[in-house]
Amino acid sequence: MAAGDTLVHEGEDKMKKTLGVTQQALSGIRTGRATPALVENLKVDYYGANAPLKQIAAVSTPDSKTLEIRPWDKNAIQPIEKAIAQSDLKLAPQRQGETIRLIIPPLTQERRLELIKVSKKTGEDGKVSIRAIRQETNNRLKDAKDAKTISDDELRKLTALVQKLTDQYTGEIDEFLAHKEQEITTL
Repeated sequence: MAAGDTLVHEGEDKMKKTLGVTQQALSGIRTGRATPALVENLKVDYYGANAPLKQIAAVSTPDSKTLEIRPWDKNAIQPIEKAIAQSDLKLAPQRQGETIRLIIPPLTQERRLELIKVSKKTGEDGKVSIRAIRQETNNRLKDAKDAKTISDDELRKLTALVQKLTDQYTGEIDEFLAHKEQEITTL
């Protein structure tokens, strides 16, 4: 692989990771519907380590308004309840034997607008990160041209490719964000 192609490939990998992180963050934003993504990445203090909830419990949705959490170790019930109570989800865990239930209340209009703002900020942060990766990749390509490892023509071609990738990944964030806003506003 040529030097310029390697730089573009590294930039695209960073963009893919940023897209994944942004989508994961948007998935964790509460809507009026129960979804395991709401809590599965919640950090739980489990035997002194911060473990994602999905690593220590099974999360299911028996209906559209309820999440059911079944820890694989019954000693994890209390730390899970504590993590949920301290999170910004504003949900009250209800213990039923070795199961924790979360009832997802309907969102108020005010809360929906607040969640849309949070979603837009998260999406914009992701797009800013992708643009920063574009800038970094373009700078590295210019350095490669100055070092005479790529030509002027290659620089123009690769810079255009980096812009195309930037547009692609920011477009994917916009699509995911539009879907999330639709979820939040749907009653």
